[in-house]
Amino acid sequence: MIRGIVRRLSAGLPLPVLLLAAFAGWILTAEVPAGFPILEYHMVKEDAPPKAKPYVVPPEDFAAQLDYLLAEGYTTITPQDYARARKGKQQLPEKPIILTFDDGYEDNWRVVLPMLEERGMKAAFYMVTNKIGQPGYLTWDNLFDLERHGMEIGGHTANHLPLTTLSPEQQRDELRLSKLMLEWRGLKTIYSFSYPNGAYDDSIVAMLAEEDYLTAVTGEAGLNNTETNPYLLHRVNIPPPHFGLTEFRLRLMKADIAARLDVRMAELPPALRDNLMQLRAKLRGDDL
Repeated sequence: MIRGIVRRLSAGLPLPVLLLAAFAGWILTAEVPAGFPILEYHMVKEDAPPKAKPYVVPPEDFAAQLDYLLAEGYTTITPQDYARARKGKQQLPEKPIILTFDDGYEDNWRVVLPMLEERGMKAAFYMVTNKIGQPGYLTWDNLFDLERHGMEIGGHTANHLPLTTLSPEQQRDELRLSKLMLEWRGLKTIYSFSYPNGAYDDSIVAMLAEEDYLTAVTGEAGLNNTETNPYLLHRVNIPPPHFGLTEFRLRLMKADIAARLDVRMAELPPALRDNLMQLRAKLRGDDL
């Protein structure tokens, strides 16, 4: 009976469509590992120059996203909360989520902080240290105020250069100066990091540990748990929505699908696994 239904449903469908449907079913039927998402934001403001628009979420959309997360039972944590949980020093909530903001734009304090405070939520803000006090960026007073309100400040290098384009000496300078400058001015010890442009390699990951960072976020979608490499935390980019909360829900689903794909990839023989790496990269990229 089931075979007959399948034959009727698939009758007349092109082979590529059938293969795509089978592949999607193969991924979606994987048992999703326990884990939580990390969301990546940049700016939250009403207006922005054309070049910045791909990185700007309007305040009304951001408010709707926060309210949706609360309604779905999510509790915000910080990367330091996660690091403590990995060491058994803290219990995570039942449904955690981390909100992150890259680069350190001034609206992170002016717009985002009051909206988080109103809802009892917290987030991590990754600062490009040589941008502090520049027009459009956070000031030192802003950073201290964020910290006083329970937000975490993290490193995002000194100059926001893709680390993989630099020499090892330059890489270490970017990691070290970013951390030291924030700490020397009196902020709490900097333990978390965000890779500029999501660019990293094995040597950079090792360097972060040597420089006493405890966590780092990538631009690769997926879910995170205490077994995840803390220097390769998965994160989903949140661009300006064109379809309201529907698009936001799809972004959350993207983390789930990427995690399921990892499960299926691990089941494959190495030769087949390599052939699917390109597909996984597209799924995890910011072009979706």
